[in-house]
Amino acid sequence: MEEEVNVQESGSRGPLEGVRILDLTRVIMGPLATQVLADQGADVILVEAAGGDTNRVMGPGPHHDLSGIALNLLRNKRSIDVDLKSEEGRETIRQLVRTCDVAVSTMRPHVLVRLGLDYETLREIRPDLVYCQAQGFPLGSEQENEPAYDDIIQAATGVADLMERVYGEATLMPTILADKVCGLVMAQAIAAALFARERTGRGQHIEVPMAQTMTAFMLTEHGAGAISEPHVHAPGKPASGYPRILSPDRKPHPTSDGLVHMLPYSPKHYAALFTEAGIEGAADDPRYADARATLANSDSLYRDVRRIAMTRTTEEWLTYCQRTGIPATRVAKIEDMVEALPLDHHPVAGDYHMLPSMARFAGAEAAVRRPAPLPGQDTAEVLADLKEREESGSGTEWAS
Repeated sequence: MEEEVNVQESGSRGPLEGVRILDLTRVIMGPLATQVLADQGADVILVEAAGGDTNRVMGPGPHHDLSGIALNLLRNKRSIDVDLKSEEGRETIRQLVRTCDVAVSTMRPHVLVRLGLDYETLREIRPDLVYCQAQGFPLGSEQENEPAYDDIIQAATGVADLMERVYGEATLMPTILADKVCGLVMAQAIAAALFARERTGRGQHIEVPMAQTMTAFMLTEHGAGAISEPHVHAPGKPASGYPRILSPDRKPHPTSDGLVHMLPYSPKHYAALFTEAGIEGAADDPRYADARATLANSDSLYRDVRRIAMTRTTEEWLTYCQRTGIPATRVAKIEDMVEALPLDHHPVAGDYHMLPSMARFAGAEAAVRRPAPLPGQDTAEVLADLKEREESGSGTEWAS
């Protein structure tokens, strides 16, 4: 017998209440974008093939269809089982599009065209549709249909190069950086397009090519002196790359009983920190006299902070930094961060730690209105709603 998750609505839905989203995304990037929008009140209808999406089995979890990732990534969504390869399944999608304000996809462009799910096709069904598609490389480029996952995009947009500069080996960040950055850009772009539609009544096509998005993200600071022509070089440094961030000494500092990360960010901070540690002439050190000097001497600054950190306990440094306004923090462990999260209860998977919403809106309670659904759990409900809308002639009204 198929397990069912009972839905209990609770709390204020948020600023996107009344917006209905057709979610044709998978894995992490797109589902993160729609999770953000669902948390903000949107009614997200997740289209899954039989068996569910990959994120359901990415890593361990309390249920064979609900990994630890999926418990939060799929919350506040409804899941329907639709075979997009069948004409019946595609007709169901076309009916859903008539009722939706937004369609989101992470399929490759040629697949969307083959399935009749591309923007030009769907806008004929719903002219004011906000349509967001994300793929690895820009539309119109030779690579537009190439498969691209986070690892590929990190390597293609400078992450591996920067890691080699710092650590001597081309490696990747130990987080799905590109997926998450691009997912957040998708969510922001969709919200902006909805705002524009409120003003103009017109929908639009949004494209989030991962390589282009991550290029802009990475070069915000690391374009540095290479942005200008001719390039501008700091003495002994390449034109590209932000020196302070690329210092191999930019890391937490051992104290007498643990770790702390302190970041003196102005000459006043440097003088206060080094004077407190008993270093003579710290206030007059020309290496830290102004912002340009400290940037040029980032390596020595980090080493100096590291040298004095061992003279006190972590708590002593945190107390001193708080008193003097120097940015500082203890080093968090992933396990401790998870344990600090509030517990929520899933009717099938049991208790789990709820990740916080990424933005807080006054008057809108952050809540799990719908626990992460099992694959296809809401198919009957959504199809019944479609039939009711068709019979009542309200197919293009916003869902609430």
